[in-house]
Amino acid sequence: MNAPAKRPQATPAEVIARLGALHPKRIDLSLDRMHRVCAALGHPEQKLPGVIHVAGTNGKGSTVAYLRAILEAASLRVHTFTSPYLVRINECYRIGRAGGGVLVGDDELVAALEQCERANAGEPLTIFEAETAAAFLLFAQHPADICLLEVGLGGRLDSTNVVEAPLASVIAPVSMDHMEYLGSSLTAIAGEKAAIIKRGVPVISAEQAPDAMAVIEAQARRMRAPLFAAGEGWHVSVERGRLVYQDDRGLMDLAAPKLFGRHQFDNAGLAIATLRAIDRLKVAQSAFEAGIVGADWPARMQRLSSGSLIALGPKGSEIWLDGGHNAEGGRVAAAALGDLEERVSRPLVVICGMMANKDPSAFLANFAGLTRHIMAVDIPGRGEAMPPDRLADAARALGMRVEVTSGVEAALRTLAKLAYEVPPRILITGSLYLAGHVLDLNGTPPA
Repeated sequence: MNAPAKRPQATPAEVIARLGALHPKRIDLSLDRMHRVCAALGHPEQKLPGVIHVAGTNGKGSTVAYLRAILEAASLRVHTFTSPYLVRINECYRIGRAGGGVLVGDDELVAALEQCERANAGEPLTIFEAETAAAFLLFAQHPADICLLEVGLGGRLDSTNVVEAPLASVIAPVSMDHMEYLGSSLTAIAGEKAAIIKRGVPVISAEQAPDAMAVIEAQARRMRAPLFAAGEGWHVSVERGRLVYQDDRGLMDLAAPKLFGRHQFDNAGLAIATLRAIDRLKVAQSAFEAGIVGADWPARMQRLSSGSLIALGPKGSEIWLDGGHNAEGGRVAAAALGDLEERVSRPLVVICGMMANKDPSAFLANFAGLTRHIMAVDIPGRGEAMPPDRLADAARALGMRVEVTSGVEAALRTLAKLAYEVPPRILITGSLYLAGHVLDLNGTPPA
């Protein structure tokens, strides 16, 4: 008699789809469900190596990338949880290893997600809460020196905020985004972000708008948490193309970040300030330099230099990819393009796709002085994406020439038919979901 066929192993995507049925709301900010499932799992969040907790609106992912690169250059093992992913959910989980972390494999991720599913026992749980609980499980099972946790949304009620005693609380630049969940004013949003501050734990803040900084300062005082703020506790500047960092411990003159854009000097400075504020960490200047130069973070002013999309556009053109999706993200991308224009002048075309809950006018206004050619595209597979016609209307209202195409590939083919005296510079932007689609199409997913 033949043995019964073994049921095939589920994929991470299949388990996530199954978990998605537990709580239909994509976002439902609360810590109650997270505390419950962590208790059922034996509190893995209490068994992590020292945690650096990073919140903010823009730049937190890049800051985490610098933190990881510097710590790994110092020969430390670093667990990293970031979100959202671009192509595969495995990107959210990097397991610390000697010599550098690795993305979690499918089998181990499925096992962790299914363990969370069993412990949850059919109770309501959002997908992100399940993903975060899986991160705690995975990281608790592997020895490491440091754990980097990026907040998913907000801070106060984000599922990562069940960690009670991190080594440091980090707040990247705060700006207007996700107002439907976090509040309609900068002070309200800053209050949500500042709620990751824990009693007595050092707080390291990027440069903030005055209203946001006032909220962060008040929360730090309330929690008796030492505050190291950009412009006061530490300074970062660009001098002769190099990164110059200074605090009360001294000055470091470092090579420029590999990640492109003036804002990346600020993100790198925030990472440096964080590590110097943690007394137990002793990081050599050589590790700071190696990490700043070596940090990689896909879809943040990333130039696509190889892949299947390159051949579709005009011959000799530059193709850049950036996941910016709010007004501030548009501002820093436009500033980076301005720097590129000063170095080598090229006509600029922006291929843009956005989610329906974003403000296309505020985003596209940043590019009005750089280009009048916008190509509006859909984001495949995203029912909540902004219709390209709505995006096109916003561009026209700004006086921009706009075309609607069926997608990124069609947009590049359309551009390839145009006559350019100088090959254009093409920016694909507007959403991390669009950026992930582009990397998948191009055959260059994050590794």
